[in-house]
Amino acid sequence: MKNILAALTIVSILALLRQPVYAIELSMSDPSAKANGTVVETDPRPMRLKAYLTAKGSPMAQDADFFVNEADRLNVDWKLVAAIAGVESGFGQHIPTGSFNAWGWGVFTGTNDGVHFASWKDGITQVSEGLRTKYLDKGAHTVDEIGSIYAASPVWSYKVKWMISDIDGYHPHSSDLLAVTI
Repeated sequence: MKNILAALTIVSILALLRQPVYAIELSMSDPSAKANGTVVETDPRPMRLKAYLTAKGSPMAQDADFFVNEADRLNVDWKLVAAIAGVESGFGQHIPTGSFNAWGWGVFTGTNDGVHFASWKDGITQVSEGLRTKYLDKGAHTVDEIGSIYAASPVWSYKVKWMISDIDGYHPHSSDLLAVTI
């Protein structure tokens, strides 16, 4: 009986820890503002992606919220564009100088350079829109289907799927990051 009670207690605690994080909305325009009682649910995806990209040493970590916003705007998996960047350039660490091209976008077999973007955000937008219009809207709905068009490597889709899974399962180890993501 004690084992069943202990198991139920642990399951209950774990269920509580998986609940969304809430914050009280404050008006910052008035320094004397008090909480108005409005409850705002915090989306954990940008914080998780930022922690993941930071852990990988990515120069795109500060744009994690932009990855998620563009994915939501275009109805694309929020991990896909970051995962492709992981496979193609080590999350933006190994790119042609000044290109902001972490995705190998427009880099064709036998060439060393491709499209140059104005910034990481510009690259995130153009690649996200390109995936939507050139792949997803034309029937390539899985990573394997996208990969057969996007990349010459037969293992590209396997690597991208692994990266998506790694991002999805990532939980930061730093106590500072844990405090924000729980």
